[in-house]
Amino acid sequence: MERAVCNTTASVMIYDDANRKWVQAGNSAGVSRVQIYQHQQNNTYRVVGRLKADQSVVINSAILKGLKYNQATPTFHQWRDSRQVYGLNFHSPEDAENFSSAMLSALEKLSAPSRPPVPTTAPPQAPTQVHNGPSIQEEIRQRPPETQNQRTSSSSSEPPAL
Repeated sequence: MERAVCNTTASVMIYDDANRKWVQAGNSAGVSRVQIYQHQQNNTYRVVGRLKADQSVVINSAILKGLKYNQATPTFHQWRDSRQVYGLNFHSPEDAENFSSAMLSALEKLSAPSRPPVPTTAPPQAPTQVHNGPSIQEEIRQRPPETQNQRTSSSSSEPPAL
């Protein structure tokens, strides 16, 4: 389930590397509604922009851990993914600040160490005894009777019977 964590208005730009200039994203120029979405179960984020005129998608960019986000001016921000360099030309400093705050928050959450799942507690078990050999009492009981007879006989003055 995704939820929008940011709603702004901006012109979405893509850097044209061949011509070394910024160009409007999409087939027609215009203002876009730009949102940052968070997928709550997967803890992933993406930027989605739709032209207000025809609702066509002009940007759908994943926000990944380690993404370099640059606030070039108070109203122009940019970042890069593996394919493109994106720019947002905001229509107001407030929109830029709103987007920047959400983007930096997403990057911070992605950089935070993930928490291990909460372990389920195992049912308590009865203590087990470890058997490390016979006790002294068991050892005496397990001795052959001759050994006990020999001890009692050896204490008397007569030699042991054969």
